[in-house]
Formats: sequence, C-alpha cells, structure tokens
Amino acid sequence: MYVSMNWLKDYVNIDINTNEFADKMTMSGSMVEKVDKLGENIKNVVVGKIENIVQHPNADKLVICKINVGDNNLQIVTGANNISEGDYIPVALHGAILPGGLKIKKGKLRGEVSEGMLCSADELGIPKAMVPEKVKDGIWILNKEYPLGVDFTEALNLKDEVIEFEITSNRPDCLSVLGMAREVGATLNKTVKYPNIEVKEIKEKTADNISVEIEDKEGCIRYVARVVKNVNITDSPEWMQQRLIRAGVRPINNIVDITNYVMLEYGQPLHAFDLSFIDGNKIIVKNAEEGEIFKTLDGVERKLKPSMTVIADESKSVAVAGVMGGEESEVTKDTKNILIESANFNSNKVRLTSKQLSLRTEASSRYEKGVDPNIAAIAANRACQLIQELGAGDIFEGTVDVYPEKVDPREVSIRPNKINDLLGTSITNEEMVDIFRKLEIQAKDLNETLQLTVPTYRMDLIMEADFAEEVGRIFGYDKIEPTMAKGNIAVGGKPQKQIIEDTVKNILNGMSFNETLTYSFVSPKTMDNINLPEDSIKRNTIKLLNPLGDETSVMRTSLLPNILEVASRNANRKVEEFRAFEIGQIFIPKVEGNKELPSEIPSLVMAMYGKEDFFTLKGVVETLLNSLGINEYEFIVEKNHPSYHPGRCANIIVNDKVLGTIGELHPVVMENYDLDQRCYCAEIDFGVLSQITNMERVYNPLPKYPAITRDFAVVVKDTILVKEIEDIIKAKGGDILESFKLFDVYQGDQIEEGCKSIAYTIIYRDKERTLTDDEVNVAHNRILNEISEKLDGVLRD
Repeated sequence: MYVSMNWLKDYVNIDINTNEFADKMTMSGSMVEKVDKLGENIKNVVVGKIENIVQHPNADKLVICKINVGDNNLQIVTGANNISEGDYIPVALHGAILPGGLKIKKGKLRGEVSEGMLCSADELGIPKAMVPEKVKDGIWILNKEYPLGVDFTEALNLKDEVIEFEITSNRPDCLSVLGMAREVGATLNKTVKYPNIEVKEIKEKTADNISVEIEDKEGCIRYVARVVKNVNITDSPEWMQQRLIRAGVRPINNIVDITNYVMLEYGQPLHAFDLSFIDGNKIIVKNAEEGEIFKTLDGVERKLKPSMTVIADESKSVAVAGVMGGEESEVTKDTKNILIESANFNSNKVRLTSKQLSLRTEASSRYEKGVDPNIAAIAANRACQLIQELGAGDIFEGTVDVYPEKVDPREVSIRPNKINDLLGTSITNEEMVDIFRKLEIQAKDLNETLQLTVPTYRMDLIMEADFAEEVGRIFGYDKIEPTMAKGNIAVGGKPQKQIIEDTVKNILNGMSFNETLTYSFVSPKTMDNINLPEDSIKRNTIKLLNPLGDETSVMRTSLLPNILEVASRNANRKVEEFRAFEIGQIFIPKVEGNKELPSEIPSLVMAMYGKEDFFTLKGVVETLLNSLGINEYEFIVEKNHPSYHPGRCANIIVNDKVLGTIGELHPVVMENYDLDQRCYCAEIDFGVLSQITNMERVYNPLPKYPAITRDFAVVVKDTILVKEIEDIIKAKGGDILESFKLFDVYQGDQIEEGCKSIAYTIIYRDKERTLTDDEVNVAHNRILNEISEKLDGVLRD
C-alpha cells in the first residue's frame, strides 16, 4: 500500500520527521517497507514556456528553443522531438542541480549557446510509476498553464514522501488512506479529521431513475446506487492525478479517477456505469448463466459460471461483481448520465471468481480480504461530492440503498487481568480504555471487565488475544519489560532418522559427492529413459490433476531419472568428473486407481562418472554401510535389471532382503541421457537403511597378543566370483580368523587363458594367547583345501 504523506496529512497532524514517523509506525504494527522522497534533490528548476522553435543550423537532430521563464528569455538547444511552441515545460537553469548530483551549466552545442536544459520526468528523478502515462517518455509537457519562473516542484506539488506499508491480510481496513490515518492517529495520539461530506443535489430523485434488486443475497450484502446527469468527461485536476499516481493508480478521466480516488481514500471500490446502456433503468445482482460470455473492460471475452455473481440490467450482464465492469457500459467521452455503484460483495465469491477468471484488480484485491458494508453509502456520497466540486455533473437527490441484513458493531467483553497476563504488563483499566479510544473503539470500564463496541471495519478483532495485541502494540512493545521465560524447558534435538540422514550426507560429502535436490514432479517419459518394461510397477505413477506441463505431470517412483538428468547436464557442460547423490521421497500408489494418498518411501541414489569403475562405487557403498554400523551384507550378481549393464550389476543383500542395487548403466540408458562415458549408479532404500543402522560404537582395546599374517594367491576359472572365495574364508577360518583383504586380481602372462589369479592377505589372532604356526597352518590349510575342492582352485607358486 503506497501512501502519500501530503495526502495523509489532510486527515491527521504529523509533526515529526518521516524517519521517526516510519519507526513509530513499524513499532505499532504498520510495517514500513520503504520511503520514496520525491523532488528532494531538485534545485533551480522552474516552469517555462516554449515561445519559438527553429532548426539548429549545424545539426539535423537538434533544435533551438526560445524559452520564457518569467523574468527572462533563454535560448536552449535540445534534441527532444515531443515539444511544440506554446508548451509549458520544466526548465533547469544555469547552476541547477538534478538528482544524482548532475549540475547544469551554460554552454554551447554545435556552436549555438544553450542556457539550460529541458527536463524529462526521469531526469528529475521522478519514478515512471509516479508520472502520467503521456509524459513518461520525452520532455515533461505540462497539461495546463502555470505561472512562469516559479519553482517546478512547488508548482506541481512534487515535493512529497511516498511510504510503502506492508498490509497484512487480516487488516483490510488499512488498504485505504483513512485506514492508515486511523493507525497514525492511534500511534501518535492524534485526532483523525474525516472528510466533511456535503452533496449539493438537484431536485430529480435517484429512485425515480434507477431501481435495484438483489437476487443473489449470498453474493451481495449491500448495493448503493446514485445517479449523476450532465456529465462532463475530461481530465481530472493535477492534484488528483498526482495522488492517484503516487498510490500506483493510472489516471484515466475525471469520473474514473474520482471512483479510484474514493477507493484509495475509504477502501470502498466504486464503479461508474454509462446509464444509457442500463436497459430498463434497473440493476439486478444475480448469478451468471452457465457458459455466459461476457466482455470485460480490458476487451477480453470471458466465460462465466453460475457460481459467479454479476451485475445485470433487464437484458444482459454489465459487470462481474467485485472484479471488473463490462466494456459495453464503460464511461466514455460521449457519456452524459452515469450510475455510481458502491456495493459490498461476498469476499469468498469474489476470490473464487477472480481466480477462475485469472483476473485480479484493485477492487477484487480489497473485496476478497473484506470490506466494511457500512461505508458503502459514505463512499458513494463522497464520490458525488467530488463530482459536484469538480463541475463534472449534477447529482440526483438521494440514493437507492438495498441492505437486506444490516451489519452492526459488535459488543465484546474482555478481561483486563487476562490482557495483562498475556502481555506480561500491569496496564490499568483507565490506560486500556484510553488505548481503545485512540483506536476508535468505544470502551466502558466495568472493573473486572471492559465492555467494547467494535467498529464494523475491524473484522480482525474476534477473540480476547486479538484485543491483547491491540493493547500491546499501541502501549508500545518497547515499553514492555523483558522477563525470563518460565516453565519446563525441553532440550530439543533431531529425531534419529534425521541424525542418520545427516550422517549419510556427511559420509558421502567426505567421499567427494555433492548433494542434489530435484523436483518430485517428473515426466512419464522418464520411465522410458531408464529402460523400464511396460509392466514395471514403477510405471504406476500418481498423476497430477493440474500439472504445469507434461514434463511435471506425474510424481516420481524412482530417483534414478532425476540424478541422471543432473549427470547429463554436467556432462554436456564438459564437467569431466562427477559424483552426486540425492536423498528424497518416491511416491508409490497404495492400490491402483485408489484415491488414497500414496506411500512416500525415502530413497538414496548416487551417480558417478569419470575416473571411476564398478569397484570404486562398490567401495563407496561398503564404506557407507560400514560407517553406519552395518557389517553383515553381501553383493549378489543381478543380470536382469533393465536399467543396468547385465554383467556389471549387483544387489545389496542384508538379512536376506534387497537393500538396493548398484551397477554400470545400461548402454541404452546412457544413450537416452546423452552420456558418452560409463556412468555408475546406486539405488538404496533409505527407509530400510535407517532401520538397520547401528549408531552405537563399542570400544575394542588394542590386542595384547601378536597376529600372524598369511598371504596366498590361487588360480581359479574367471567365472568364479570373489564372493565365493570369501564365503569359504569366513566359513573355514575358525575363531582365530580376524580379517582378510583382497589385494590382487591378475589375468595375463603365466596364467592359463580362461583363468585368473586372486590373492588375499589373511590375519589370524587369538585374544587370549599367542598363536603357534601349527594352529594357524591348520586353519589356513582348511581354507586352501576347500577352495581346491569346491572351486578347483590351484595354489599359485
């Protein structure tokens, strides 16, 4: 909400500087976002008149102007092309200072003397949003005659400060200058001066020229109509245009500007209809017809629904209630008689209509938050007063006011002791009564309680806590003595699942993996990209009812497509090495076609390419599992996974259940994601991983007795898996087996074709005594004999 200080001061006396004012308003709950100071840095700029324009003798694009500035005539050279003889314009004289510190000096342009500069709004530092549309580009041409030589900022009353307030959704009464004036009055303890409305009416009666019927009583709470004849459509005066512009509203003509002015002043939207287009001189507020086509003021044809409220005459709709009027009944230069509408519409219906039509206006933004129905007649009379004062028309006597269920001020009882308990204060009853007086809320002190009469524009005051907030902010939060909190203070902490998630992230970060975060909404085509068969359960996705597009139309059932898109993007940008992971939810329908919410399964996905291979990824997964206290796991070859290379894929098995899958991407998948080098991925069920994680750590003292280390290399067929050898080591090593490690796999010279050499280091140790070679030989030979018998392994020399 933009509020001009000059306008605000019409209603309340502000005797402090703007910075102090902004601080006090913010402390009392009216947040000041910024302050724009207009005309502050403009010096020695006056009003001038162009008496003569001739072509520059030495430049095709320059002209020489003779400018009358009252007590002197100046010669100014300019390249402006929107000026004419007789125009009134701002002139920066020799020695003038413009915003930004620009100094204007007398000089020569292409051999001709130039004694100043003609100014545009931009050069004067006036934001484009705060100048009339027709002078936004080029030299600022004034719309009427002004005394020559007078200070330009004073002539147009440009020196002003525009304050932007942040208005919360529960305070629609502050979406007006008078509403903010009430807040200023309460904050500074000043009396608000409301406009004195007196309308000079002619003898013809409004009720004889228009009738109003409300059929949709849910959609319309009140409808006030007034009639004006002999309307003279012209530009509104400069002072009104300036106030509208500074509030962010574009001036159009005097009638429309008056309705907008009153809306900004009181917060009550108004609309003016050309009465000659109201058939039967009757207004009917009703529901729209199914499929009704209506052209609004912006020239767009819109399809209406029966849930929408419209303003109609006896034959057609003329406005969408609370949103926008119709093009046909628009006030134009040929309009002679008008109908002023000041109505109150259902906020929920206006909000729904505005959303369905994708049409939000100044009026709808106010109606959807709530407008006081009791200001409708006041606003209509204020508009008629301004029309009469500006000589824009003759006002018919009286109004047509249909108000089926009058809204009265509410009587509320509050407990001062409870207010003080909530605030931690000791404010007396008398002080509270005075605070409510400042807020224009009548209060009667009944000792134990206060009886309040709440104005109808304060729709936000409902429960006792609301009144406590009012007392606190006007009393001054800075005056409330700070106290220590009382009660049992619980020490907060993260849940176990979050701790495990943070631990996993730290472990992967430590192995050079970057965390990614991708959208849960994906394209159905991602299932094709990862080579899933048509009958895959992962193709059973949750479809969005209102997607942004096909690329985000379903909820993901796998994180693999998301991480591969990230990998592909990095590869296409010449990132040579890539390691990334994501922890996120996948969404699996509980029953196909069921409308229940899907199961959300936390998952972990990793991807890597560059100087990597399958065993690098396997090592990463092993490190992760070991760090989480998971030691009993194994990798089982998986040859049928559609997304991975059939010979380079394995399932991670824990307690006979599949925890996840790791492997090299299938060539088809790599091609789908435009990856030109091998990419390795891992998918892990993070929910199961969290359940089997063991974060407890048990201290093992350093061994007292020495270990005995034995190495061996055995030649086996290349179809034999390392896991088969390790299973034998575990089974035959006995109690003295401490650990083992694979340190070499070799194929080449000295090894028979179709075979490979696998070498291990085994450590034997007894915790209670020192082992002998004979004891170790027994266990070691058991291992070698089992490898020989079951795997046809031959000990390598």
